[in-house]
Amino acid sequence: MTTHTSQLQDAPTGSGHTPDPARRGTARTPWGRATRALPASAPVLLMVVVAVTDLLTPDWLHVSPVMAAVPVLAAVLLPCWATAALAGGVLVITGLLQWDAGSCGHPDADVTLGSLFVVGLTSLAACSLRQRRERQLRQVRSVAETAQRALMHPLPHRIGSLALSGVYLPAESEARMGGDFYEALSTPHGTRLVIGDVRGKGLEAVGASATLLGAFRELAYQEWSLTKVAEQLDERARRRIAALDGTPDGPGPDGPGALFAERFATALLVEFPPGESVARIVHCGHPEPYVVHAGEARPYEPEQPGAPLGLGDLLAAQPPSQTVPFGPGDRLVLYTDGFIEGRDRRGRFHDLAASVRAHAGRPLEAMVAALRRGLLHHVHGDLGDDAALVVLERLP
Repeated sequence: MTTHTSQLQDAPTGSGHTPDPARRGTARTPWGRATRALPASAPVLLMVVVAVTDLLTPDWLHVSPVMAAVPVLAAVLLPCWATAALAGGVLVITGLLQWDAGSCGHPDADVTLGSLFVVGLTSLAACSLRQRRERQLRQVRSVAETAQRALMHPLPHRIGSLALSGVYLPAESEARMGGDFYEALSTPHGTRLVIGDVRGKGLEAVGASATLLGAFRELAYQEWSLTKVAEQLDERARRRIAALDGTPDGPGPDGPGALFAERFATALLVEFPPGESVARIVHCGHPEPYVVHAGEARPYEPEQPGAPLGLGDLLAAQPPSQTVPFGPGDRLVLYTDGFIEGRDRRGRFHDLAASVRAHAGRPLEAMVAALRRGLLHHVHGDLGDDAALVVLERLP
């Protein structure tokens, strides 16, 4: 979701999908794109160009001070030893250029050499700091990947007669997980799946996802009714919200407005009963899924709206449930709102329904890959919200 706070937190209990590798790193930032585009040989090329230009220009025009940019550029792109070598090379080449021009020993020439020496030392210190930061970042990424694998398990490729494929795209390129989540389990009651979207971003959203995923893994095995699973998820969410507000039974001093406006998660629960060619769907304020049958895709909207998890006490009714036909060859497309609220540069929303119809006839993995590419192409790689998608197919 596009709003900023999320607050259902608990101890992390495993699940997740590795985010798209194509969106990792700093490529999405202007500085990241610029540094990735520069070749490692750029400092050497700059040094050669400046030296040749200085030799070809008249004696009264000196461009050798531009050499100061060489160690600075090296500090950004190269390791410390290469930065030190280029800083020394700049001093030597500049001295030779001054000797060739007959200005060696002049005060202005000495000032130029002294300035290049200081710039070289500063660049070397900056390079050392950059490499230390990069080592720290690699360690943080390693810890984040380990936590991500513990939090949100990769989807199995197959559970019984169901083939599954999913994709998770975090809004922040360095993130491993955000507020969107999903899980698929084989239980005594059939295959059960949840996909959801916690309001907000950052660590608070991750904590909320951990709470709901952990509860779903427990409840999916214990409860015979999928509606009961949804009710229990909502109860646990409300209990945790109340604890965060500092009161065991209700909102804190900020009043119910802050509680109800800020803390919730949408979710969609799906069950595939054994021996039945149907799918049971429980809506908890989540976008409706698409069912693909005989190449045609249509949305399945609930007969009545369901409250998001954490707001269930606002409705005096059970979460709405519906049963839809789901035979061999049919597909079910589940997604979070990042797949439909992504905007292009003109402000137009991404048309997921059109993409589903366009790629419905492709193999499952190819379809998911095409839907992912379509979203990233529409938003030009700049997602404003996490986006998750799961497609299931009933095998013959």
